[in-house]
Order: sequence, then C-alpha cells, then structure tokens
Amino acid sequence: MLYLSGQLGTDSTGTLASGGIKGETRQALENIKRVLAANGSSMDDVVKCTAMLADIKEWAGMNEVYVTYFPKHLPARSAFATNGLVLGGRIELECMATRTEDTK
Repeated sequence: MLYLSGQLGTDSTGTLASGGIKGETRQALENIKRVLAANGSSMDDVVKCTAMLADIKEWAGMNEVYVTYFPKHLPARSAFATNGLVLGGRIELECMATRTEDTK
C-alpha cells in the first residue's frame, strides 16, 4: 500500500494553480498521479481518497474534475470542510493506493 499525504494544488514552485477549486483540484490530482507513477502505481490503483475543502460549497466543482481522473472506477472517498488550508488553498487531497510493480 502507498499512503499519500495531503497534496495541495500547487506547481513545482509551490504556487497555487489558477482557476480556483477546479484548477487546484486538477493540479493536486496531477501531483498525486506523478507520485504514484514514481512509486510503481497509478490512478487505477487508488482505493481511497480524502478531500479537504476550504469551502464545502465547492464540492461540485471539485467533483467535476475529480471524476475525470478515475475513468475505470471511483475509489471510496470522504470529503469535509476545513477551517483553512496551507497557503490559502481551496483543496487538499490524500490517497491510498496499491502498488502494481516493483520499483527496485
């Protein structure tokens, strides 16, 4: 199992992606995708995600992007509102996934 700690919607410089909740969700999922690939896994192997939202009213916008990253199956998911996220982010995502190959 791989346990990915919270990923914000930031690029490699630590800057939040533009586009509000949708842009940040897309960037957070791209970050997760990259970490999974580097560790012998993929989005198809994600079994659980937790979405922490700065505003629960943005759930629909987050979900619009989120579902496009899981075309084969939707992993189990929890979502909740927070009282603020690092860097003023709109979303933080953490995931659990299985490994599909040996990375050694």
